Amino acid sequence: MSSPATTYRFSPAETETRRSGRRGCLVGLALAAVLVIAAALGAVWWLTRPPALPTIPGQYLATVQSATKTCPELSVPMLAAQLDAESHWNPKADSGKAQGIAQFQPSTWAEWGKDYTGDGRADVWNPQDAIPAQGAYMCHLFKEVKGVPGDPTQLALAAYNAGPNAVLKAQGIPQIPETQNYVNRIETLIPKYTQTYAKQISASPNPPGD
Repeated sequence: MSSPATTYRFSPAETETRRSGRRGCLVGLALAAVLVIAAALGAVWWLTRPPALPTIPGQYLATVQSATKTCPELSVPMLAAQLDAESHWNPKADSGKAQGIAQFQPSTWAEWGKDYTGDGRADVWNPQDAIPAQGAYMCHLFKEVKGVPGDPTQLALAAYNAGPNAVLKAQGIPQIPETQNYVNRIETLIPKYTQTYAKQISASPNPPGD
């Protein structure tokens, strides 16, 4: 006669241990799923986040502020946006035709470059000389294009890029793709610098004027 089948029963303690193990496994899987979802959301945010707004480098802030006092047409955000478009704030920028942070051509620098630092030389590679010269030249260009129909700031910027004669001849922004893109880029950057400049001066213990 065959023996009756053996029935295995777990003690209450063993049953609870097994149940706890299953609960722990489920919790672990849920936690892992949450972490995976969080990582995916983080990756999506990182890839789709808006680009950081441009900011005037701290070492050039006072120089830009001072340069804009040359004439009322200038503003800190405008000059900052122009420097960004010219060289991305790189004092060693060299296109082969233009040099320094403000991208002066040698012939233009020979006329407008000055020793603003008092070190005995007008240095196009020194932002402390180049940025004030940029401000002075821009003020001159505002006067040069005063009689041309259109937005004065856009016309002066176009003259900085293409030369005042090109603007006067075209009686507006010349039909030069580089110049048109240059003006459009700066016009796009100005409100961004306006926003970040406001934060910069509000964080300063003695906020200066524009």
